[in-house]
Amino acid sequence: MKIKEAVFIISNTDVEKCPAPDRPEYAFIGRSNVGKSSLINALTKQNKLAKTSSTPGKTQLINHFLINDEWYLCDLPGYGYAQVSKTEREKFMKMVKKYIASRENLMNTFLLVDIRHEPLKNDLDFMQWMGERGLPFCIVFTKSDKLGQGKASKHIAQYKRKLKETWEEFPPMIITSSETREGCKDILNYIDQVNEYFEKQ
Repeated sequence: MKIKEAVFIISNTDVEKCPAPDRPEYAFIGRSNVGKSSLINALTKQNKLAKTSSTPGKTQLINHFLINDEWYLCDLPGYGYAQVSKTEREKFMKMVKKYIASRENLMNTFLLVDIRHEPLKNDLDFMQWMGERGLPFCIVFTKSDKLGQGKASKHIAQYKRKLKETWEEFPPMIITSSETREGCKDILNYIDQVNEYFEKQ
């Protein structure tokens, strides 16, 4: 798949105000400062589609973009940002979980984790929440260009060991870099395959 057009549609905090569920939809979420906006921009080859910032926690709304007039890309608020009050964090997570659990055309959530870090509790907790509800997701490791291949493999193996404690099989995993665009083709190919399934329904 080639992204020829990416158009901003709407930002809101109310799932009921999201676009009509008439096209397949893919959400991107992760801890604040995981590089989500940068990856979305690399994926769409548009430098300013998703707002990047040196300040974590910039995305605080559910943001919808229409891609190639065929499917929606949804940029969700990050979680785990320490400088936002606990009340605000809980409000964001309630909004995000309501969206993920109730959005009928959501085909997959790309859960971004920073490959430079060992498994973090809030990432694992979010994966567990998704798994317990049977919600499809991919683990997307970001910032692969910041880490040597040996250490990257070690951190991925650690995630697999952790997941093996409660999972029978692993969710799909994709290694990415917004700097080199590594993994962008893999994400788009994955979306392409799921879109074909959506069209057959």
